Amino acid sequence: METTHLAGDIDPTLVLLKVEEAARRLQVGRTVCYRLINSGELESLMVYGLRRVPADAPAAYLARRRAAKRAA
Repeated sequence: METTHLAGDIDPTLVLLKVEEAARRLQVGRTVCYRLINSGELESLMVYGLRRVPADAPAAYLARRRAAKRAA
């Protein structure tokens, strides 16, 4: 049985995500995602003038938020 990807699916093999893809993984809007990037809470880098988010950065951000909540 062949599976097809929906338009909103993100390829799990990607190493770098577009900001919009990272926002979808975090289930937040693009503007919120840029705020997280600008504040340094979400790791990102520039690749030839394009802002990219490492694929593991959204999960790392959530892990830090969860740890901070448990510590509070």
